Amino acid sequence: MLSTPIAMQSLPIARQEKLTRASDSLTRQQLAAAFASFLQTAGVLETSYRKLQAEVGRLRHELENKNRSLAQSLEENRRMRAYLGSIVESLPCGVLVLDGKRQLRVINPAARTLLMDGPSSPANEAEITRLLEPLLGGLTEENPAAEQEWTVQGTDGERTLGVTRAAVAAAEQGQDSVLILRDVTAARQLERERETARRTQALAEMATVLAHEIRNPLGSLELFAGLLADALQEQRELRPWINHVQAGLRSLAATVNNVLHFHSQPPAQLLPVDLGRLVTQTVDFLRPLARQKGMHIEWSAPLAISTILADAARLQQAFLNLALNAFRAMKPGGSLRISAAHRPEDAGRMVALTFADQGVGIAPAELKKIFAPGYTTHPGSPGIGLAVTHKVVEQHGGKIQVESQPGVGTNFTLRFPLEGAEG
Repeated sequence: MLSTPIAMQSLPIARQEKLTRASDSLTRQQLAAAFASFLQTAGVLETSYRKLQAEVGRLRHELENKNRSLAQSLEENRRMRAYLGSIVESLPCGVLVLDGKRQLRVINPAARTLLMDGPSSPANEAEITRLLEPLLGGLTEENPAAEQEWTVQGTDGERTLGVTRAAVAAAEQGQDSVLILRDVTAARQLERERETARRTQALAEMATVLAHEIRNPLGSLELFAGLLADALQEQRELRPWINHVQAGLRSLAATVNNVLHFHSQPPAQLLPVDLGRLVTQTVDFLRPLARQKGMHIEWSAPLAISTILADAARLQQAFLNLALNAFRAMKPGGSLRISAAHRPEDAGRMVALTFADQGVGIAPAELKKIFAPGYTTHPGSPGIGLAVTHKVVEQHGGKIQVESQPGVGTNFTLRFPLEGAEG
């Protein structure tokens, strides 16, 4: 088959020109249609591209906003974690967090201080975990939220820690445990002291009531013992028995009065008192006790009258206590020497009264304890005689001094301001 140009060459010239013009017209139409289609397609593509650009811009803007919000959220989380961490670090109570396997995850400085007895302790988490193992084993599972107690050893002795537990859900490793620790040593000590004080107060009230009940018939017994001694003066074989009765009654009277003076003392009524006469009366009261124990009392009343402002009954009780202590410290045959003097260093403003015994003496380490209530070295003694004496001397504005040499004896010196003397 011949190609179109060859076929056209076989046609007449006029026919060829007509066919050529028709072909050119058809080509231009096709080109115009193709160009129009191209323009239309290009417009659609341009519109789609603009839409795509707008969508990309919107997505980019949205992504920037999301990234900005995420960054703000992460920063807020970081600040919140730091804030919560600073709170945990600065809490005055200890905080421990343990995972399900009881491995230590968090410990704040207060907990480290409570457990290791000092913030400068070199202990690491592994050592603290080993320390916690026996303590955690002592916690009961009944009502875990209730506070329980640990006892840990510190440099100042045992300390008591209150422990409160709470469970925290942790998705990664099951359930964590939060332990709150606080030092309750002082609170427990205060509770014990309050209980001791309560019991002491109850005993004091009971002792006071008993002392009042005993003192009334005791006074009658002392009176009857004195009348009996006077009536049996000529019967020497009965004299030792009378001495025993009088000594026992007067020793009991001194103990009863000590209890009353120690636990229920109203304000002292200070009146002018002749000190020499008061000591003489005390010595006369003590002689049956001295005779019963085979001891002696040496007292020479001073020539000069020393008048002081005193509550005579309380001051006499103080003298009785010193004498009874001397009798307990001495062996049969010993002497209690009582003397009064005006010392040069007192410049005539005070009088000194000394009770010197020949007893076993007091060790230097014990001298600071002898005036403490309840302290005694004699079995069966309540240990309040010297405490009462010390209190009575202070009530009279006086001072008491002790000098002792083990194996030789003890001197108690009481110094009282004279009536009218200026301080």
